Amino acid sequence: MKQEFTFTLSYKLPESTADLDKAVDQLYQNGCDDALIGTGLPGRIALEFVREAETAEAAITSAHADVLQTLPEATLTEVAPDYAGLTDIAAIVGVSRQQMRKNYEQNASFPAPVHAGTSTIWRLADVLDWISQHRNYSYNEQVRAVAQCAARINITTSLINAGYPAAHLPTVNFVELARGSQKQESTA
Repeated sequence: MKQEFTFTLSYKLPESTADLDKAVDQLYQNGCDDALIGTGLPGRIALEFVREAETAEAAITSAHADVLQTLPEATLTEVAPDYAGLTDIAAIVGVSRQQMRKNYEQNASFPAPVHAGTSTIWRLADVLDWISQHRNYSYNEQVRAVAQCAARINITTSLINAGYPAAHLPTVNFVELARGSQKQESTA
């Protein structure tokens, strides 16, 4: 049964991408008509998709393939949602930021942040997994599925870009996504 999945794919574009307006039009024509496309930063493009598919993985990989059909030299830099602050997490599960902060501060089993500081962030999938085991908050399960998939893709991409052998990584589809990013980085 097909479901709707919302996610963002961010890319670095090669310097040779001259006509960004034309590229955006081509993206819409080549299967990305279910995305809101942002081009605010030079050399970057982000597409926020609302895509129907059987699984989050199928939605994300098909969207990535559609982008590469138009922009074959684009390098996938991030899949979101992956990282989130307490305010974002609270909005997803329908509680106040203060309630989420209380969960973090008063529960030793709450996931450790990926980065602690002025802006503390977590992997959204880790926190939603914790919430599903420890709290009775309601949220859209597709968000959790996308966050889990996004985390796996982003981790895989980071490992491959750091030189970790792709053969040792377990998820073939994600390895292929990341390998494409690595190949494009090495040719730049």
